[in-house]
Amino acid sequence: MAKNMIDEWKVFPRLMMFVVTVLTYQAVHWFMGLPPEAHTTQSAGLVSVCMGALTGCFGIWMSKEAGAK
Repeated sequence: MAKNMIDEWKVFPRLMMFVVTVLTYQAVHWFMGLPPEAHTTQSAGLVSVCMGALTGCFGIWMSKEAGAK
């Protein structure tokens, strides 16, 4: 019964999307809190990679949801 509930409610994909969203929010919030002189290519690259990962995860998740109907 527990396995069916986990599969039907899609617990792991939703949990993973929540974690990626929170981590991306924290990275963006950290970057915006830096003073302007501390904005480097490396810190901007980190935020860019986090946003790209969130976009990719969201796109994959949405295509799986559309295919499940």
